[in-house]
Amino acid sequence: MTSTLFDLTGQVAVITGASRGLGQYFGRALAKAGADLIVTSRHKDDLLPFVAEIEGLGRKAIPLELDVRDQGSIEAMAASVEALGQVHILVNNAGCNVRKPALEVTWDDWNLILETNLRGSFFVAQQIAKQMVPHGYGRIVNIGSVTSVFGYAGLAPYGASRGGIRQLTMSLADDWGRYGITVNCLAPGWFQTAQNKVLYENKEWVDYLIDRIPLKRPGEPHDLDGAIVFLASEASRYVTGQTLLVDGGISTGSTRASVQPPSRPDVD
Repeated sequence: MTSTLFDLTGQVAVITGASRGLGQYFGRALAKAGADLIVTSRHKDDLLPFVAEIEGLGRKAIPLELDVRDQGSIEAMAASVEALGQVHILVNNAGCNVRKPALEVTWDDWNLILETNLRGSFFVAQQIAKQMVPHGYGRIVNIGSVTSVFGYAGLAPYGASRGGIRQLTMSLADDWGRYGITVNCLAPGWFQTAQNKVLYENKEWVDYLIDRIPLKRPGEPHDLDGAIVFLASEASRYVTGQTLLVDGGISTGSTRASVQPPSRPDVD
């Protein structure tokens, strides 16, 4: 029973932003669970090494070009996907970030981040959901962040976009549940990616971060494998509108109430 719940054999997953980073880890996890993939990026050629890797796992992988800031590109991608047959899973992963103090954020910075992370995610989900509705089945996983529920200086537009993803997820879950489509948000904590690699080269900052994570380490990409397969599979069939934080516990607040932890719990 357990293996059946998490088995994605015969299913097709669309993953946006799959040319690098966590998008590829999501793809590997779903492929290992049995899914075939349709992967997207702004530059199709950037996907070819990953396509070869997935085919090496014995799964199919089809690369498509997609710019989530362009309505025509989203519609063209959706038309190509529809021509390939039923889609069971969407992982809405494409995103970007600009790290700046709030006083330095420009109009163009704001538009880039919100148009990519929030508007793009909505219209990709809309187009794929139109294809899921006739089949009465779908799993949509919007990729959020610990910033969906937590605020950090220097990340104002990014946090606004990820907070929006959480709210969007709940709205779409209510809208599309009647069609057998679940919509959930997977929210990673602090993971090293191509976007933030320079941060992890600063030992002082990494030590500062680790001190605030209850599990005492940043996330590793494979820490997300179980969560993405769960949300994409039958195991989560009665879970919708939820935000699943995979963050080592940093969203607990991570502020010590004492200088040293007690030697034993203060309970009998």
